[in-house]
Amino acid sequence: MTDKLVYPIIAQENNDEDGHYYVGYSPNIPGMVTQADSLVELAVSAEDAIATMLDGKKLPEVQDPKTWHLQTNESTLYVSVDMDAWAGKSSKKVKRSITVPEYLNDMAKKRKINVSRLTTDALEDIYNSVGN
Repeated sequence: MTDKLVYPIIAQENNDEDGHYYVGYSPNIPGMVTQADSLVELAVSAEDAIATMLDGKKLPEVQDPKTWHLQTNESTLYVSVDMDAWAGKSSKKVKRSITVPEYLNDMAKKRKINVSRLTTDALEDIYNSVGN
């Protein structure tokens, strides 16, 4: 039997000096925060964030989001997580710092490119083409 979870998160839409983006967080899972450029990307990012936060821990009870007090720029988003599939692909995420030339950093910001996602995708392509 697979261990599938569905947790609601709060999706907060932001428009500020960093541009237009979404932040997701969950009253169900204290400390779980993630960010993306679209709601679809936020759901994918939140799936990974939830799995990372809950890996090997007792699962918190799912709260009813109707009791949450949302701001005008917030909505509820339900995120499905297949813990078995997630654990098989990556048991843990690690934070890495990378250095890029300033002009590339400026271009990435201007085009709203998620550098972490781009780097992960590139490394996964290499991993899948040559193996580990």
